[in-house]
Amino acid sequence: MAIPLIQKIRVGAYIMGRKLRGVEKYPLVLMLEPLFRCNLACSGCGKIDYEDDILNQRLSARECLDAVDECGAPIVSIPGGEPLIHKDIVEIVDGIIERKKFVYLCSNALLLEKNLDKFTPSPYLTFSIHLDGLEDHHDRAVSQKGVFKRAVSAIREAKARGFRVNINCTLFDQMDADEAAEFFNFATNDLKVEGITVSPGYAYERAPNQEHFLNRTKTKQLFRDIFQRQGSNKWEFSQSVLFMDFLAGNQQYQCMPWGNPTRNIFGWQRPCYLLSEGYADSFQSLMDDTRWDDYGTGKYEKCANCMVHCGYEPTAVNDVVANPLKALKVFLKGIETEKPMVPEISLDNQRPAEFVFEGLVKTLSQQKAEEEASGKSEQGAESSSNAA
Repeated sequence: MAIPLIQKIRVGAYIMGRKLRGVEKYPLVLMLEPLFRCNLACSGCGKIDYEDDILNQRLSARECLDAVDECGAPIVSIPGGEPLIHKDIVEIVDGIIERKKFVYLCSNALLLEKNLDKFTPSPYLTFSIHLDGLEDHHDRAVSQKGVFKRAVSAIREAKARGFRVNINCTLFDQMDADEAAEFFNFATNDLKVEGITVSPGYAYERAPNQEHFLNRTKTKQLFRDIFQRQGSNKWEFSQSVLFMDFLAGNQQYQCMPWGNPTRNIFGWQRPCYLLSEGYADSFQSLMDDTRWDDYGTGKYEKCANCMVHCGYEPTAVNDVVANPLKALKVFLKGIETEKPMVPEISLDNQRPAEFVFEGLVKTLSQQKAEEEASGKSEQGAESSSNAA
């Protein structure tokens, strides 16, 4: 089962509780990013080319668990960087599970096998392994040969030990529908993973390779072509059926970036995991002070081609809860691949992109350096005072 029954029940109760209290904006998944450092250098990544002083920074276990408590989302996804590099990752994961939150620990799996003994199988823990296709495609995507084989070996070992394993797959325009369908068949029938999280790539402005990101029209047609090749195969996606229907051009949604808020070494990232245009000191400030209406397809140029799950899955989940019969119909009949797609949101009135990232990170890095220098000065003064 892609999503454990206990998770469906808990998340459903959480959503209904917010709706009954009249809460319009609430988080579903906390994107907890404890570090940016990685042991790969994927060409489509927007995180790995920070300066070393940033890559060497970490959220402490205490900061991570405080973020979980502050946010209150029922699900915590731990991306990176590579989280298994973090020396306190086991303490972080165990602390989240103790809070009865569902953890998706994202990893490229290069360090997974040698760390499996540190974790305990649980319905609250899923290893979400990054695989962007079969061997040749994946190794090209991560710019290193042999990674696919090591990841597959780790997946098989984790499954053998009773862990839940999910595949996290990002589709770029190098993969055609035949390749994607073959990969989904492999993940389902050979690896027998619990689920597949799939999303079109988002064009991070700092990504080294900008050539292979999909636009919305290409995305919709690609997913229609993929679903036409599904046949009798039972692909299990760890996303709502209406999100998958959205990817195939059958639903018109606006994103809900507050549904998947991000906490990283700089603070609470505005407005979402994909765009970095400011940081809040607290989750409440993120929710209250972010100008949410300034972002989204048709509103902001950087959002024009985005169809990524971290923005649109919350919208789709809300639609499932509000319209269960519509969701059931799509589930029973399958994804529509022949009828005309729903009209696209107009981009005529979107505001132009603002490129504030470089200056923002420079300012934040300076602030952290000043805070660290100030802390060291205070410690030195205290030591001198004690010595006197």
